[in-house]
Amino acid sequence: MIIVTGAAGFIGSCLVKKLNEEGFMDIILVDDFNDPEKNKNLNNKVFTAKIDREEFIPWLKENHKMVQFVFHIGARTDTTEFDVNIFNKLNLNYSKDIWNICVEFGLPLVYASSAATYGNGEFGYDDDESLLDKLKPLNPYGESKNDFDKWAVKQEKKPYFWAGLKFFNVYGPNEYHKQRMASVIFHAYNQITETGKMKLFRSHNPDYKNGMQLRDFIYVKDLVNVCYFLLHHRKNSGIYNLGTGEARPFNDLAKAIYKTIGRQPQIEYIDTPADIRDNYQYYTQAKMDKLRSIGYQDSFYSLEEGIEDYLEEYLIPNRYW
Repeated sequence: MIIVTGAAGFIGSCLVKKLNEEGFMDIILVDDFNDPEKNKNLNNKVFTAKIDREEFIPWLKENHKMVQFVFHIGARTDTTEFDVNIFNKLNLNYSKDIWNICVEFGLPLVYASSAATYGNGEFGYDDDESLLDKLKPLNPYGESKNDFDKWAVKQEKKPYFWAGLKFFNVYGPNEYHKQRMASVIFHAYNQITETGKMKLFRSHNPDYKNGMQLRDFIYVKDLVNVCYFLLHHRKNSGIYNLGTGEARPFNDLAKAIYKTIGRQPQIEYIDTPADIRDNYQYYTQAKMDKLRSIGYQDSFYSLEEGIEDYLEEYLIPNRYW
């Protein structure tokens, strides 16, 4: 039996699909299942039961003997939410409870961290755990993720295998419900199909031309492939970056979308809003040596390949994975 928290969400539901495709059907889904739009992500999935996240901690204490592995993907991910109490409850303390149960009953644990922990990247994007205390996230969401990472590495008692994965800019199927928090690719495709144009932020940094701001975009299928690798690997515990290791400009993203849908690019540059301009990131790129060093050898989708698969297989036909 495998646990997936956040199972109705974007990444969680894709992980469930990956597990199904690999022959795993005895899966316990954990989430808040009150959103009918989000629940559509589960329509074509095979699983054993759904457990409300409020009931999961006591359930796990009672049923731990049946559990083989825990993927803790669920979290409050809204970067525009500034109520620290919400993040302390849902991201920090809830994760501590799961960790402690995994320690007590000998359960392996993979959990979702975030590249938001790196803040402006003044200390780089290196998943060296000795740097965690230096990082300065830009919002309470990033702080909650970094707070748990710091707590985890300092624990004397740890699960016999554990990994925290710092997700970079993830995109792909099953993010329809995320609205404003959906990926740039999702919003860009909808903007282009509605208006014919794509608006990108103008650069306010003399070192970068307009549209040449760089991000490490990772296709969700690559992300869940890494999760599946760790399900079987179960050694070399620690915190790992999970991006492609190749930063790409927004201009390339826009051109890839236009090419996939067979239109000529029409890109407009607009001022970055003043309230986020000072904290706007011009470059993110995951240092991926650590994951490679433990034996992960699969290649990642290029930005063009990922966008083509996402649009043609899911967004354009309005399908779920």
